[in-house]
Amino acid sequence: MGKYQDEAKKLLELVGGKDNIASVTHCATRMRFALVDETKASVKEIQGLPTVKGTFTNAGQFQVIMGNDVGDFYKDFIGVSGIESASKEDVKKAAMQKQPLLQRMVAHLAEIFVPLIPALVAGGLMLGIGNFLQANLPFLGGKSFKDVSELARVILFFTDWIGGAVFGMLPVLVCWSTVRKFKGNEALGIVLGLMLVAGTMLNAYVYGDISSSKELAGAGVHLKDILINGSAKYAHLFGGKDPFNIEAGKHVLNLGFTQLMLVGYQAQVLPAMFAGIALCYIESFFNKRTPEVLKLVWVPFITLIVTGFLTILFIGPFARTLGEWLVAIFAFLFKTPGLKYVGALLFGSTYAPLVITGLHHTFIAVDLQLAAASGGTFIWPLIALSNMAQSGAVFATYFIYKQDKKQESVSLSSTVSACFGITEPALFGANLKYMYPFYAAITASALAAVISTGFNVLANGIGVGGIALAFLSIKFEGAHQLGFWLASIVAFGLAFVLTFVFSKNPKLNKGSLTK
Repeated sequence: MGKYQDEAKKLLELVGGKDNIASVTHCATRMRFALVDETKASVKEIQGLPTVKGTFTNAGQFQVIMGNDVGDFYKDFIGVSGIESASKEDVKKAAMQKQPLLQRMVAHLAEIFVPLIPALVAGGLMLGIGNFLQANLPFLGGKSFKDVSELARVILFFTDWIGGAVFGMLPVLVCWSTVRKFKGNEALGIVLGLMLVAGTMLNAYVYGDISSSKELAGAGVHLKDILINGSAKYAHLFGGKDPFNIEAGKHVLNLGFTQLMLVGYQAQVLPAMFAGIALCYIESFFNKRTPEVLKLVWVPFITLIVTGFLTILFIGPFARTLGEWLVAIFAFLFKTPGLKYVGALLFGSTYAPLVITGLHHTFIAVDLQLAAASGGTFIWPLIALSNMAQSGAVFATYFIYKQDKKQESVSLSSTVSACFGITEPALFGANLKYMYPFYAAITASALAAVISTGFNVLANGIGVGGIALAFLSIKFEGAHQLGFWLASIVAFGLAFVLTFVFSKNPKLNKGSLTK
């Protein structure tokens, strides 16, 4: 008999019984239910169970926060319920069937990018550290650590090496994860990703330099001219120097009926994702029509040829253009005088609600596109500030609910995790439970977003979105750091203060333990 057997029986009853459970599994801290009818779950009674630290519904799953003992609890639950143990994938499939089309699409997108987050965060932090080492600092007489320290130059090599690998080879990660999600051959997905960044194609960073060259634009020179005629022809525009060093015709593929411009997709997201999806369907097509004895050789061979040709000819150019349009839309919203503050207010006040629905994962692709296209993203700082606001609010609940030892413990542990950018425990363990801390957090987040946008704060890429390490991903040039620190203080501090203020308002504090 397990120590959680009695409580497991009670939970089974409160979720609506065995017949109301389509599937159940657990992760590191939570029980995850796909329920037949979520209205049958007695949420308040479930939250009152000794082991339960909170509940929430996300992506069609009813999730019960247990903490580190969830594995033992799950075993007892399976034992008393007689339900077969299920995988996370089984629960996801069961939950997804009840979701609207848009939410299912976002869930698919999330399952592509969420596995990549550890690598993206590590790469973003590495670039941030490298940025700090190269920044001209007043206390060093206007010099950088790189200028005065050999050790700093050694560290800089490793930060550039690791960060450059993550983002330069990003299509490899995206292709692999996309193919994995759509049940294709993962090895072929990796190969396709490598094809997108192959050295035989013009590096995308060089492509970006050419596209943004004011000298070339002023002379009416386009990328196609450079690739066909070589960049040396236009060296006179740069004082006789050839900054691009591109040989005539080296990155052009002449098919007779058309000339393909061979430009790589370093740091690109959408081309890799669309190409990965295409590969899965093409592989499936040939798998169904190829004799078993030939599959091992013929299917990978023809799949890569067809996918590669379609990617170079159609998929890649279309997806790159789509990414450029996406960046242009966000740049318009956040860089147009007056309008940018409206955009900041809207984003700052709506990001946390998007986290509740799971829709926030869509911004990973946007962030990556912005960073690749313009050398920095203004979205990620706003995400980090939203997380900080949730952290400040839940920290306030730690003091408000001192008389409730269970809530005190939940609030404190949630504060720690939120400081490192993991806000779900704070949201579902306290802020949404009482609502007024949530109101305080989104108010502070909106104001902080306006401050960040006013300073035009940019991040090198995504990083750790909490008050502990977020600054490392922010650019050190100009006023980026100053603006971000001011916004961070407002996000955390104002959310902390407003939570106490709102707790005294009976309209905002219905159901709270405070009076």
